[in-house]
Order: sequence, then C-alpha cells, then structure tokens
Amino acid sequence: MSMADFNQQVISEFRENDGAVGGMFEGMPLLLLHHVGARSGTARIAPLVYLADGDRYVIFASKGGAPEHPAWYHNLLANPRTRIEVGDRELDVVAAEVSGAERDELYTRQVQAAPQFGEYQEKTTRKIPVVVLEPAA
Repeated sequence: MSMADFNQQVISEFRENDGAVGGMFEGMPLLLLHHVGARSGTARIAPLVYLADGDRYVIFASKGGAPEHPAWYHNLLANPRTRIEVGDRELDVVAAEVSGAERDELYTRQVQAAPQFGEYQEKTTRKIPVVVLEPAA
C-alpha cells in the first residue's frame, strides 16, 4: 500500500469516528493537518500525532526517523496559515517552528507520551523540528 493510500484510509477513519483511529494510531491524539504544497500549490492533508499544550497543538516533523524532513514541514514554512481537524471540529491555525529550550521541552514531553518519538530521533542525524499550531486570531 502506498503512503498516499495509507493516509487516505486514516483520514477516512478519522472523519467517520470523530478523530478516533485504530491500528498504529490507536489511543494516540491525532489531528489532520491541511497544508498546501510549497512548489505545487496542491492542497494536501496529513494525519499527525500531536501533543496538546494549552490551546496549542504541537506536531513533530519526525517522518519516522527518516533522514529528510516530511513534505508538510516545508509546506508549513512556506504557508504557515492553515487549518486542522481535531476530533469533530476544524480550526484555523498559524504554524511556527520552535527552537532551543522550548523545542527540547516539548520534544521530551512527546517522548514521554509516545516513546517511539525517542526512537525516531535516534534513527536520524537531523534534529527533528517541532512545530506549534496556534489558533488563528
């Protein structure tokens, strides 16, 4: 199964069950990130595990520990105003990468919540970017 097919299955299941998904995402907080291709301009949706931080949603550009950043990360840098689906609602958000102590603290919290994120960081030489999605004013 291609990644696109897999993502489409997860997106369908998410929407049918108000954000609850089984399989590898069972029991994990999941959101659907809408993003626009930085070069193509194509609208895309990525299902991503998130960490709640107050009214912010924190996402991690882990790509399972791959050597390169996921496409959505580059797309958010180019087009930070976007939309997410969480549970049964949609929110307009603004994406911003965080760094330094804030990045490290959020990543540590995510590893505590989902230990595989520690494994993803160990698999790659890049420092996995942390992106905060703030509700748009």
